Amino acid sequence: MKPSSDSDWISAFLEAQAAERGAARNTLLAYGRDLKDAMAWLARHGAGFDRADRAAIEGYLTHLEAADMSPATRARRLSALRQLYRFAHEEGWRADNPCLQIKGPSKTRTLPDVLSVEEAGRLLDAARDSGRNEGERLRNTCLIELLYATGLRVSELVSLPVAALRGDPRMLLVRGKGGKERMVPLSPPAREAARAWLAHRDRAEDLARIERGASPSPHLFPSRGKAGHLSRVRFFTLIKEIAAQAGIDPGRVTPHSLRHAFATHLLQNGADLRAIQTLLGHADIATTEIYTHILDARLRDLVLDHHPLARDDLHGQ
Repeated sequence: MKPSSDSDWISAFLEAQAAERGAARNTLLAYGRDLKDAMAWLARHGAGFDRADRAAIEGYLTHLEAADMSPATRARRLSALRQLYRFAHEEGWRADNPCLQIKGPSKTRTLPDVLSVEEAGRLLDAARDSGRNEGERLRNTCLIELLYATGLRVSELVSLPVAALRGDPRMLLVRGKGGKERMVPLSPPAREAARAWLAHRDRAEDLARIERGASPSPHLFPSRGKAGHLSRVRFFTLIKEIAAQAGIDPGRVTPHSLRHAFATHLLQNGADLRAIQTLLGHADIATTEIYTHILDARLRDLVLDHHPLARDDLHGQ
């Protein structure tokens, strides 16, 4: 039965994405935001999901471009609409897909600014001295060591269960996007940082239980916030503070910067691209291939900077 309102269209689509495709919560939230924006624009222009034609969808995309939305944002919103209408067609709500023949904006893929090995080392050193007390310094060291050693997404890192690091494991079990699990090796420095943080964390929990009757946290990085663990926003600001302490421009450093550094440094040292894909949890090898472009760019700069025939003062001689 066809939904009676555009909001019901979105709800039914999101429920199907969650149930049939195992879409992650953040993915569902992104779909919801994009589709609600399109729904509001269509409503203002006398259309809805059940009546919108190709011209209406193209009008919405033109509106986004006029609002100076990036090509990536416009492409993502068109993708959300395409998937909504594909689902609607399969459910028999519409006989057509008005997005089918619409060409999306060309997306220029920018290469991330990758930290050098030396800069990553400085960040790790700064983490060991960053914090108001021993507990914060141990936690910050563990966070940065784990992130650089594993290439975890920030959401995967901050929500790690404490059980994942019990027993000094050499491999870390990670639950990634869509609930998919993968195993990631732990380096000796990361294991040592985890051991030190766990010892301090457990002592603090024992003390809190004795003094206040507090319940133990299931999270490796517990917090008093709603989620019960360190938030992504707090870690984002934290890594900026550590970067400033390391003498690195904070604008260049985000949690994702260390994920990029992890992959790029592995590739520079001969790691196989398929192995890096597995470690990062990428569903598509094409996503991982951006790191080959980074390496190509670095090799090109190396030649231009150091090869004698590439020097401008030798040209024409």
